[in-house]
Amino acid sequence: MRKKILLITACLVLLCGCGENPIDAKFDNEINAFCESASAIGARINAIDVDAEESSIRYATSDLLSCLDELEVEFRRFSNIDFPEEFDYLEAMADEAGQYMTEAAASYHKAYEDGYHREMEEYARENYTRACKRVQVILALLRGEDIKTFQ
Repeated sequence: MRKKILLITACLVLLCGCGENPIDAKFDNEINAFCESASAIGARINAIDVDAEESSIRYATSDLLSCLDELEVEFRRFSNIDFPEEFDYLEAMADEAGQYMTEAAASYHKAYEDGYHREMEEYARENYTRACKRVQVILALLRGEDIKTFQ
């Protein structure tokens, strides 16, 4: 009887995730959800018509700022992901990415909402670039890639 119970228990363990670590699965799902969402928002940003007529520029600006606000939320969510122990060292970089994107979104609003301010736009773009670069490095390290190309 004991052998049957052990056999049934072993089968149940195999059927319930094949020994997959639920923490790693949760982490993978969170990373994948971030990547999918950020990619979709990026596609929407790229689809904004920057050569629109003057009357359409307000709508394009509004669309851009809305997308950046959504991206900020996604980056904040990314910075709150609990990384598995072997990747704990990446959490500080994820926090930085979230902070840079928050600053980028706020600065883009300042650059466009009350007239156009070129210097503020450049500052916003620099923060945006820093946020994205940190995410690229994190994702490369998670995939086990060499990050020398990011220097």
